[in-house]
Amino acid sequence: MTDQPKTPTLDRVRTPDDMKAMSDADLRRLADDLRTETIAAVSETGGHLGAGLGVVELTVALHAVFDAPKDKIIWDVSHQCYPHKILTGRRDRIRTLRMEGGLSGFTKRSESPYDPFGAAHSSTSISAALGFAVARDLGCGGGDAIAVIGDGAMSAGMAYEAMNNAGHLGKRLIVILNDNEMSIAPPTGAMSSYLSRLYAGEPFQEFKAAAKGAMSLLPEPFREGAKRAKDMLKHMTVGGTLFEELGFSYLGPIDGHDMEQLLSVLRTVKARADGPILIHAITKKGKGYAPAEMASDKGHATAKFDMVTGKQKKTPSNAPSYTSVFADTLLRLAADDPRIVAVTAAMPDGTGLNKFMERYASRCFDVGIAEQHAVTFSAGMAAGGLRPFCALYSTFLQRGYDQVVHDVAIQRLPVRFAIDRAGLVGADGATHAGAFDVAFLANLPGFVVMAAADEAELVRMVATAAAYDDGPIAFRFPRGEGVGVEMPETPELLEIGKGRMIREGSRVAILSFGTRLQEVMVASEALEARGIKPTIADARFAKPLDRDLILKLATTHEALICVEEGCVGGFGSHVAQLLADEGVFDHGLKFRSMVLPDIFIDQASPKAMYDVAGLNADQIEAKVLEALGVAKLDAKSA
Repeated sequence: MTDQPKTPTLDRVRTPDDMKAMSDADLRRLADDLRTETIAAVSETGGHLGAGLGVVELTVALHAVFDAPKDKIIWDVSHQCYPHKILTGRRDRIRTLRMEGGLSGFTKRSESPYDPFGAAHSSTSISAALGFAVARDLGCGGGDAIAVIGDGAMSAGMAYEAMNNAGHLGKRLIVILNDNEMSIAPPTGAMSSYLSRLYAGEPFQEFKAAAKGAMSLLPEPFREGAKRAKDMLKHMTVGGTLFEELGFSYLGPIDGHDMEQLLSVLRTVKARADGPILIHAITKKGKGYAPAEMASDKGHATAKFDMVTGKQKKTPSNAPSYTSVFADTLLRLAADDPRIVAVTAAMPDGTGLNKFMERYASRCFDVGIAEQHAVTFSAGMAAGGLRPFCALYSTFLQRGYDQVVHDVAIQRLPVRFAIDRAGLVGADGATHAGAFDVAFLANLPGFVVMAAADEAELVRMVATAAAYDDGPIAFRFPRGEGVGVEMPETPELLEIGKGRMIREGSRVAILSFGTRLQEVMVASEALEARGIKPTIADARFAKPLDRDLILKLATTHEALICVEEGCVGGFGSHVAQLLADEGVFDHGLKFRSMVLPDIFIDQASPKAMYDVAGLNADQIEAKVLEALGVAKLDAKSA
């Protein structure tokens, strides 16, 4: 008889409970199916590929051994959560990843009970898992708390704060260190070197060879006493001292792609652990898909791609990206000014500083996932006489806000903040939106805050920041390509706190801050067709405000509309305060401030997100008409 073809193991899994009756051999086959399904799905949607491929075996083993959702599996950052989503009842929607109305690209509590804690920023998982462990021990539900955290995320201080507290409390807590020598960029610093020593050379190779047999012996040492188990593990491994000093039992390193070894370790830990334990698993980002394994970022983030070749399907553009404009401008300025240095927090490619790093290696610093340190490190360099550019995404700058206030603003140190991904960013959704930086920076005394309306303006702002030594200065710019304007060969420096007139009109003035200026221009064309020609100005600065320009617009027009890509409390709020202080409202000015709404906007295309926000051309046109008391006719009657 010939063997009948077997049903793919993944087709037998609707929830993790379906895995409980599977043999270890079935689980190995399931991992293969899961890896193939993950690659196929991301090829159609784009997204974070490499991180998920690196934890396929670990994901299968965790769900096979533990009892989610009773047991809380918390994925740090959650770039790696796609295989987890496939196994937890979301396979039928996995091809909606990062799309409007579809699955989030990260874990999300409202999406599934198997996502106990949402994440998209790094280094939060151990703190959250410890919180679940305390809640369990105080009678609010049972189950284990398992944090899966990458070695890159271990460069952030919050991870050690959590481990220190967990070691002190001594509660049963499982931390899995997913060590792939990568975050988004290769990790840097002493922690990375320490982890490398833990598994480098002959001792690790001996441990790998002996691990399967040794794991079967672990229950006995645990029964005989914690000391003997600890001593045995110390002799079996290279190290672990740092984690043990923090109060964790250390187990590893183990091969994170060896299903038998993973299952053995996790089953033993589930049965025997009685305090905090750290399992050190070595994995390979992008595992099992050659194009990802060979990529410099191991396939961290990808557009839609061809599964066979791995070639990404990106839409060509004639305009440069804002990020590349910033990076190229900084390079040119640095050639003439040796005091210019650059700092990034594990994002040299994302911020464009990889170019700077190649050209000026001694003047460019990747500090790892450590935004707080990045800010104060920049402050120290500024105090020492350098001209530091601290390049961070808006959503990540939030993590270093106390340092911005205490170490930079109060001391009036000339740190230059290059704020990438300002505004709404599309598929990454609310967790990565650059919504708050204008509000939280413009409220700080002595801070200069700029926003580029286009790529040529960004060049001027980079040059202006480089030359500014009177205190902290920030400029923000969005994700994606510019608008294709002519670039200045030699950028003139902007006068601090001065905007620019774009065109003169009457009745209504529109004052734009940032790249919504393009939508303002489109709205203006529609308004002209109605016989309304608005005055348009580009504010350039949220702080200091161009007082003369704003008061002129306010006193020579019936209505003034402010438009920005930020939350309430930002540019428009500062304009309103100025107008109130000057008594302009007493004379009947109709003022409107168009800002991001008081909601978190889920992932969609940027245009769709700005429709939700009410900041596209149609909504700007409608706001002008409403302010002037003009009824907007529908398309048919118009």
